[in-house]
Amino acid sequence: MAQITFKFEQGEDIVIFANDGENLLDVAKKANVAIDAPCSGNVSCGKCKVKLVSGEIDSPITRHISQEEYDQGYRLACNSKVTGDVAVLIPDISAAYRSRMKIADLNSPEEIAIFNDIKAQVVEAGLPFENSFSVVQLTMDEPTMDDTMPDNERLKWKVCEVLGVENVVITYYALTKLPLTLREANFDVKAVVRKDGEVYSVVDIFPAGEDVKAYGLAVDIGTTTVSMVLVDLATGDILAKGSSGNGQIRYGADVINRIIQQSQAGGVKTLQDAVIKETINPIVENMARSIKIDTKQIYSMLVASNTTMNHLFMGIHADYLRMEPYIPTFFETDCPTGIDLGLNINPHAEVDIAPNIGSYVGGDITAGTLASMIWNSPELSLFIDLGTNGEIVFGNADFLVSCACSAGPAFEGGDISCGMRATDGAIESITIDKDTMEPTYSVIGDEGQKPIGLCGSGIIDIISELFLCGIITPKGKFCREGKRIKHDEYGIGSYVIAFKEEADSVKDIELTEVDIDNFIRAKGAIFSAINVMLEMMDMDVSLLEKVFVAGGIGSGIDMQKAINIGMLPDIPLEMYKYIGNSSLSGAYCMIMSDEANAKVAELSKSMTYIELSSHPGYMDEFQAACFLPHTNSGLFPSVVMK
Repeated sequence: MAQITFKFEQGEDIVIFANDGENLLDVAKKANVAIDAPCSGNVSCGKCKVKLVSGEIDSPITRHISQEEYDQGYRLACNSKVTGDVAVLIPDISAAYRSRMKIADLNSPEEIAIFNDIKAQVVEAGLPFENSFSVVQLTMDEPTMDDTMPDNERLKWKVCEVLGVENVVITYYALTKLPLTLREANFDVKAVVRKDGEVYSVVDIFPAGEDVKAYGLAVDIGTTTVSMVLVDLATGDILAKGSSGNGQIRYGADVINRIIQQSQAGGVKTLQDAVIKETINPIVENMARSIKIDTKQIYSMLVASNTTMNHLFMGIHADYLRMEPYIPTFFETDCPTGIDLGLNINPHAEVDIAPNIGSYVGGDITAGTLASMIWNSPELSLFIDLGTNGEIVFGNADFLVSCACSAGPAFEGGDISCGMRATDGAIESITIDKDTMEPTYSVIGDEGQKPIGLCGSGIIDIISELFLCGIITPKGKFCREGKRIKHDEYGIGSYVIAFKEEADSVKDIELTEVDIDNFIRAKGAIFSAINVMLEMMDMDVSLLEKVFVAGGIGSGIDMQKAINIGMLPDIPLEMYKYIGNSSLSGAYCMIMSDEANAKVAELSKSMTYIELSSHPGYMDEFQAACFLPHTNSGLFPSVVMK
């Protein structure tokens, strides 16, 4: 038995014991130590680098680690076996995908502008911000020897009288609080009431003197990141916003690897715990603490996520999603409760799931479609969500069609050697001087933050700049020489964005030809999906009037640079709009508005799902799009070399 100590550049050490011969990445998973491993430990991505601090470990050198790095103690966790006591450092870049938890107190207009904007549009479209929760004051006669009515009946009678209703029930949680609360408050109380059809449920009870509000959670469970907002269900005010890396990511960057992991013994519980116990509950607890409320005062939760994430969140076997004929267990489901799922919210809180419409088009897209508002406009519009998978919706008020393409995790930094999600240390924008080939970039974080890697928007920028400056060919190969251009022992070229001295790192931050090829494939998947979808509708990009782009790839993307690399159609820039995390803003509208929730259910049933893999010309379109900007340059007339 060996003692393994995991050290971090920021944070406390974690110590665990392991058997001789155990894989170091597996040991880290058991200890809930998050190490970036997009390939799920197949020794193919090279991202799970750790550094030996003390001790020795059985770890042969690989192509992902240079001799210099190896001599300095760097090893791949997935390619290392425990042989004795050892301490290893987890560098920031190896843990950067698992963002530090962020809890925002949303007082500034900038923080909530996007939610206010979508709220205004939804209300203007005739979907009022009204939901089934209310807080009711109830003043009752105290019991006497002549009036021995039980507490629960006394409360029900009063609710019926005040609301003018006939059918009232009391949840078990409220019932347990009832006797003491009534007597502490001299039978003058406030009740949180939920309407469900003709039934009114008392879900909580407080003394009348307290400031009682009903709170709700809108949650976006992304493959990489989980984000949520805590709202006042009466006013729609957003009181806190939280986010963190999805704890499931240590089981693989993509949904297929996670489904495979879930199929192992105990895998269903392991993946569910990773997203609920390790990710969602800590964010909820910290948000509640930030506004000084008890998590049991959260009475409603609305989750928007892709079809696989929905299954993993619910603790439902997902293996059949990846096998023909790709059948999910559910598109829609009756609401489980907080206690059913082990969520740290009110035990009787209903957990609503935004409906899926296909194995690879889920509730994040149906909620996002609501937020895009394309369903309420006569203009022919595209809604594109750039995440670990690329999903696209096309249509207007008369029709909607959707599809998904396997873009991979490149838009969130996966499959890129220096890639990371959009968090502190990520380069989010960059320009390159054509003559000197010197870069100028901006980094997410506080002033003076050193660069760690590239997030999605930064990757789009740099590939566009390298291409327009004539530094790479349309196939992504380096064709110029200079101090920023390197070649390894295999002849693979790379561009150095920041030398190790600039990045305060042991290694240069560089983009390789392999990285560029991976990203070209990802952008090719998006553009070819758009083209094929339009062709199947007997249309083309010239008919587009609006394009809404969503996703957590950065603070937004430079649309012209996305056009330059052939990712988005070459149409006037004023037709484009970046709408941020549309899944979360859509979920916010759904939890606040019962009619908006019903509208999403309606949209999901009317939306046609297209399976691209069944289209005979899709692979040809994809291959044609795997160039910069495209094999048919006539599709991109605005792209001009510097």
